[in-house]
Amino acid sequence: MRVFVKSYGCSTNMADGEVLAGCLAKTGHQLVKSLSTADVIICNTCAVKGPTENRIIEVLKRVPASKKLVVAGCLPLINFERLQREVRFDGVIGPAAGKRIVDVVSHVSSGEKVVALENATESMPSLDLPRIRLSPVISMIPISYGCLGQCAYCCVTFARGHLRSYVIEEVVERARQDVSLGVRELWVTSQDTACYGKDKGTNLAELLNALCSIEDDFRIRVGMMTPNTVRDILDKLVEVFHDEHVFKFVHLPVQSGDDHVLKRMRRFYSVDDFKNIVTAFRVGFPMMTLSTDVICGFPGESEEAFKNTMQLIEEVKPDIVNVSKFFARPRTVAAEMQEDFVPLTEIRHRSNRVAALARKVAFERNQRWIGWTGEMVVDEVGKISGSWVGRNFAYKPIVVKSSCKLLGKTITVKVVRTFPTYLEGEMVE
Repeated sequence: MRVFVKSYGCSTNMADGEVLAGCLAKTGHQLVKSLSTADVIICNTCAVKGPTENRIIEVLKRVPASKKLVVAGCLPLINFERLQREVRFDGVIGPAAGKRIVDVVSHVSSGEKVVALENATESMPSLDLPRIRLSPVISMIPISYGCLGQCAYCCVTFARGHLRSYVIEEVVERARQDVSLGVRELWVTSQDTACYGKDKGTNLAELLNALCSIEDDFRIRVGMMTPNTVRDILDKLVEVFHDEHVFKFVHLPVQSGDDHVLKRMRRFYSVDDFKNIVTAFRVGFPMMTLSTDVICGFPGESEEAFKNTMQLIEEVKPDIVNVSKFFARPRTVAAEMQEDFVPLTEIRHRSNRVAALARKVAFERNQRWIGWTGEMVVDEVGKISGSWVGRNFAYKPIVVKSSCKLLGKTITVKVVRTFPTYLEGEMVE
């Protein structure tokens, strides 16, 4: 069969999609690059937020009736009722399906309708399954599935389940193979990378140390870490971040700058915990990149609580703030807090204010890089013809122009201009 695979959402889901494509190709299916030429469409979905779910549903509705449609990923487990009600599909399977996708496609191709959601939250495909990487220079490696959180607003736990970690040796072997094939960046990814290994008697710092022992020219990007799980291993993490293999990039979602809201969110840390972690990393790495997440309008968020979030951003000055509006997700604790819902117009207003502040802070932070000269790894083709995007030691995106093919190359650049979301550089001979 001619199969078109499209993935949405987080890097873990994108990694899952690479495996779906790899397993199908290995068993003889022809992967095509457009929906129009495919017999079977596999949509590897995300549904973490309400607007995301809405967009995915609209995409699924537009799939022609002449095509076989398989809906994979998180959406079938998060909102199967809506999927059944609004979308014509031939098969569904949960996230991290691995080689099970081959059987689903086989049954669907023969005219059967398949619902394969049994034990979906326990799925953990082998790390040595075939993959078709989305990038020749980036390897996205899931180090675990599920998490240990109980966040009041989160529906992902319904799709990804409880923490299941790979053993260190499996991850290192996968990384070693990828690096030997020319990978320059390893993205260790999970729902919460800092809770890695708590089910195996190990931790993220030990995994990173093992990965850093691989002798080759590559860098490691550590995925999102929840503050309370970082807190338990903070000193060890800061120590391993000193290794030159690790990007000085920390994604630490605070979600709110108000302790009362954090408790209602069931986030098991305080604002001071967040600030202490940031301080510990910045003492060791003054030019590090800090990324955080903020939810605007969580039920019960007063104007004072919102101002506390604004004040925290002003004080901590993250390089990146991912701003989300609160949307009640099905079956979550937060969905039952209707009496405390913030009006949507107010949520939009607060979101706009936070976003404006975040852009201002990001631009100010980026100005520190003017005149910096150093190496970066080119990991992306730019959006404009003749442009390339690379990452320096702090994972800062730097855009350069060149007629040469630079993907995967290490080049020396000088930063000459800054923007809120990236730097502009010139190549140095």
